Amino acid sequence: MPKSMSTFSTTDAQTPEGLLHVGRVTRPHGVKGDVYVSFFTDRPERTRQGAKLFIQNEWMTVTSARGQLVSSKASPSQSTTWLMHFAGVDDRNMAERLSKSDVFGEPIEDSSVMWVHELIGAEVEDVSGVKHGRCVAVVDNPAHALLELESGALVPIVFVVGRTAQVRSRVRRSIEQVGGFQFVVRTIRGC
Repeated sequence: MPKSMSTFSTTDAQTPEGLLHVGRVTRPHGVKGDVYVSFFTDRPERTRQGAKLFIQNEWMTVTSARGQLVSSKASPSQSTTWLMHFAGVDDRNMAERLSKSDVFGEPIEDSSVMWVHELIGAEVEDVSGVKHGRCVAVVDNPAHALLELESGALVPIVFVVGRTAQVRSRVRRSIEQVGGFQFVVRTIRGC
């Protein structure tokens, strides 16, 4: 199997089992324990008061959060970071200990969204039913993410049109999904 070109994977050894890598504490702010957090997700549930996030091997509760504009030239998905306060982090020394820490959260159920942890390991087939192999990684790319298949082929994420049962029920009669996820992509040439 070719060496993976992935820059992100939910199989990373440092990711606690069952959790998703959702952000990173960047630095402390002020003397009362506030920190800046950059999220890789736009899910508002992660920044609400009472949200639970896993940082440095312990669950922390968000007590306050507000978005901060980072740069007027940043893309919309990268234009804000969050100024946050966690219960029990009450001074700058405690906040400094959180600096550069990865932030993890539990997966959020949403059937309208395909998550990276669902894509990795999923079988990929085109709308004609031709199987192209399993997704082994999701490669970060400036234009859009790419699915890396076992063969080394890269498939732009924008080609994914849905899960097998969702797409087939629209195209032809629904089929029973057996074991794991399958994702359907528009016809892929050259895979």
